Amino acid sequence: MSGQEKLLKIFQYALNQEETGKAFFQNSLTRLGVGAAVSAFERLIQEEEKHIEFLNRLIAQIKAGEKIGLADVDEVALKRVDFFDERARSEFLQQCMEGSMVPDVTVFNLAWLIEKDLNEYYQAMAAKTSGEARLALSMLADWEASHEKFFRQFRDALAETYSRMPWGG
Repeated sequence: MSGQEKLLKIFQYALNQEETGKAFFQNSLTRLGVGAAVSAFERLIQEEEKHIEFLNRLIAQIKAGEKIGLADVDEVALKRVDFFDERARSEFLQQCMEGSMVPDVTVFNLAWLIEKDLNEYYQAMAAKTSGEARLALSMLADWEASHEKFFRQFRDALAETYSRMPWGG
């Protein structure tokens, strides 16, 4: 298998994983009853769409026999956003205490695992490549790292909040 074929396989796998993540976030919207969580997931869906667009461009370049170019990366990169400001985080966690949030804890945990897995994949593949491919994979890893951090924080906070809830009436 040539180097270009290997890169194509790397990016096609990544594209499949990004599409799976986007589908998970879209399906999870129906399980999230908290406005702030819905807004965060909607924003993440937009970012996943940008990752998919970015990967599709890279795949098209490879298939066309072109060198990978990152010159237009600004077109597919969303500005980083702190999904929840401190007040929204506090309100969101307060809402968790007011009712059972088992599905939401599960959703945030699964979302964290998806983002963690993608981040690790991009880091591993970046270490095995060079040049523009390495830069592209490193950028994707950075994007996923910010998502992973977001979900880890909420997973941990939700789990802690949930563990302190009174049980048994």
